[in-house]
Amino acid sequence: MKLENEFTVPAPLEQAWQVLLDVERVAPCLPGASLAGGDGETFDGAMTIKLGPVTSRFEGTVRIVEADRAGHRAVLRAEARDARGSGTAAATITTSLRAAGGGTRVAVETDLQVSGPVAQFGRGVMQDVSDKLLGQFVACLEQRLGDSPAPPAPAVRTEDATAQTIVSGLPNLAGTTLAPGAVGP
Repeated sequence: MKLENEFTVPAPLEQAWQVLLDVERVAPCLPGASLAGGDGETFDGAMTIKLGPVTSRFEGTVRIVEADRAGHRAVLRAEARDARGSGTAAATITTSLRAAGGGTRVAVETDLQVSGPVAQFGRGVMQDVSDKLLGQFVACLEQRLGDSPAPPAPAVRTEDATAQTIVSGLPNLAGTTLAPGAVGP
């Protein structure tokens, strides 16, 4: 299924590009996500999600497949398995940035495939959850963009109630990210 999201961040295009490609810096912005390490291109991590009565913890990798600096377009691939072995999730997350006034407009398209208990929820539910998760992600991202350049923040597993009721396709899986780390874009 395809999930689409757009948002604007209050930062110049080049600054937004640098931050969005810094997976270690933005992963903590995705509720329920944590990173366990990486080499700058491929990252290991986990994401806990809850849709209705179904709670799953996916563990896997997210990899930067393409990073077109001139076109401000990035493609990430996330692949994960439910820690209890009852499902899988995979997503290809394409993020495109463009200048918009004094900020940057970010478009995220996620091609999401899920199996197991989470698969019973349709595109509508996943898009709604993606939208809610993205709202939290964007608020955190705006704060990070406002910060002066600093070392990446440590990944912290978020346990708030909202994180337990959401799936997204990011950095979403980042527009929807059942992605370890950010898939989201």
